Amino acid sequence: MSLESGAHTVIWYCFAFLTAGSAAYVVLTRNIVRAAFALVATFIGVATQYLFLQADFLAAAQVLIYAGGITVLLLFGVMLTHRVQGMEMRLEPVKAVPGVLVALGFLVAIGAAISRADWHLVTPVDSSGTTALVGEAIMTHHLLPFEEISVLLLVVLVGALFIARPGHSQSAGEDE
Repeated sequence: MSLESGAHTVIWYCFAFLTAGSAAYVVLTRNIVRAAFALVATFIGVATQYLFLQADFLAAAQVLIYAGGITVLLLFGVMLTHRVQGMEMRLEPVKAVPGVLVALGFLVAIGAAISRADWHLVTPVDSSGTTALVGEAIMTHHLLPFEEISVLLLVVLVGALFIARPGHSQSAGEDE
């Protein structure tokens, strides 16, 4: 997609505002479950930005890993805690001041980098087939590490379910 046409520009700005707005909601809301769902919208917005940059593999990875996996992991963590009802985060003003100062510092640094950057246009790179090349590399040359990571994630999931089950005590000596 090129941003030369007016329709693409409007769509890009809509997704940019969706991403920024949902990210702001994640930070500003007090309900952690709503924050997790707003985080999904933020991740999907970032994936659309990758699509506009013609990085199809990064967009697919963003949706699968972050919007899917990380959000589910976050929601599992929230739902498996004992105090799910009324779980809200409290932000004391004393802790908010350093956070705002750090955010403003990053904003100034990013603004300085944008103002000093040499914004010349380059010729677009043909990005057809990036997903096929990455998939072929994973399923041929890197198949064993890919499968090892899959088994490791399965073991971690089983361990997390074992720890979260009702009646599980913190130390093994308490049961006897």
